[in-house]
Amino acid sequence: MPTYGPSEGECLVFTFKEGLLSPLAHDLKIRVTAYQVRVAEDRSAVEATFDPASLRVVSPMKDGREAQGVLGDVYKPQIDKNIQADVLETKKHGEIRFVSRSVAPEGEGYRVEGELTLHGRTRPLTAQARREGAWLTVEARLHQPDWGIKPYSAMLGTLRIQPDVVVRLSVPAP
Repeated sequence: MPTYGPSEGECLVFTFKEGLLSPLAHDLKIRVTAYQVRVAEDRSAVEATFDPASLRVVSPMKDGREAQGVLGDVYKPQIDKNIQADVLETKKHGEIRFVSRSVAPEGEGYRVEGELTLHGRTRPLTAQARREGAWLTVEARLHQPDWGIKPYSAMLGTLRIQPDVVVRLSVPAP
């Protein structure tokens, strides 16, 4: 069973700001630095585990592009800590897990249906894996409250993260 991790692929999470003070905040690009994706030889099944404590801020985003230099490196560890302690509660929920129910060829990629366990809740998840050059990329929009996650907020809610985040996983294409 081929197995992929951070040295072979990439897993990113994108968050989006909202609220009265959102002009002072940043959309974020966050890397998952510890995960394992196992794909059946015949590509009929996928299992993946992700370490929620391994999320690390890469950069702020502006208009869909990295905005280097906008957020000082000194703030990144504090944001990482807030994600782990206040949002994902990683001491209580130490693993994120996806198990497919079906993987079917569709176009130049695959339709993947399965169950995602996140923050102690298991819910169905369907996503498209599409070919992007030498990569297969899956992108899923997750509504945090569906998994019992309260989106991060500060300053009495005038600065907060939108309930939906985007997770993008890329592994080498067969």
